[in-house]
Amino acid sequence: MKHLIEELNEETYTYKYTLVEGDALKDKFEKISFEVQLEASSDGGTISKMKSKYYTKGGNFSYMKHYIDELNEKTYTYKYTLIEGDALMDKLEKISFEVKLEAAPNGGTISKMTSKYYPKGDFVLTEDEIKAGKEKALGMYKVVEAYLQENPDAYACA
Repeated sequence: MKHLIEELNEETYTYKYTLVEGDALKDKFEKISFEVQLEASSDGGTISKMKSKYYTKGGNFSYMKHYIDELNEKTYTYKYTLIEGDALMDKLEKISFEVKLEAAPNGGTISKMTSKYYPKGDFVLTEDEIKAGKEKALGMYKVVEAYLQENPDAYACA
């Protein structure tokens, strides 16, 4: 993977970068840009607010903003909420996700995700729309997986 770091501001705890090259991008994405703001949480931890822009070859998502609700290193769970972006289709208030990581028998990791949709008004989400959303989310997971496989030292647990 090739990243372009566009901005790093140590005073405001923000950084911007773009994934611009790599096998994980070739099938679905031309590039993915990220803007990250780090903030202190009330319990002494860190909150990471990330804005993402997905530049797809098929014209899928062009913008998403997630809020990290919880990161629990003891239970290996990660909860976040999609609060802005094209994926909400102006018909959803938000989509909440809970990710649970478990050890796989082969030494790898199994990621289990639960999502909850919050419609606006009387909008009803169809099974086909949910399936399409899951496929797009899976594409992003494949991007992250490929990056971590190519860069095994990019993330380490203390």
